[in-house]
Amino acid sequence: MIVLKTERLTLRPLAPGDAEAYAAMRYHPDVAKWLSLAPAAPVDSARAAIERYRQSWRDRGYGPWAIFRDGGLIGHAGLNYVPEFGETEVLWSLHPDAWGNGFATEAARASLDFGFRTRELDLIFAVTRPDNLASQAVMKRLGLVYRRDVVYRDVDSVWFDIDRPGWLRLPP
Repeated sequence: MIVLKTERLTLRPLAPGDAEAYAAMRYHPDVAKWLSLAPAAPVDSARAAIERYRQSWRDRGYGPWAIFRDGGLIGHAGLNYVPEFGETEVLWSLHPDAWGNGFATEAARASLDFGFRTRELDLIFAVTRPDNLASQAVMKRLGLVYRRDVVYRDVDSVWFDIDRPGWLRLPP
């Protein structure tokens, strides 16, 4: 199991025992409005997502991590291969109680660094809704650049990305 520690956070792969805390974060109304809806009861959807992420860790050597701060699960961040685009996305979401503290940027930066330096990925993208200016601000702080509009999971979205040489040129 790959665990990352940043200055303020611990990132570790989600485990089945995280399902209730993960569902409370992921399907909180203020978070869910930016993401796809739960296809089933939130805890059941969380369990299914955790299993998908665990499969990604087994198959690809990367996936989303749970984000822990002071021992509690405050969100998730990490890398997710998206077959319809043939590329890997960096993703993050945090419980609203954790918003505004730079945790998304910190966790996403660690995820990008792992993807480019450890897994040697060529390109990593991020997508969000055009009106999600907070996530776009995180993307820009990380050095990702807007490239195009896309439809992702039936939602109009904006696509930002960065390639490995671009990431490696950024200051740490």
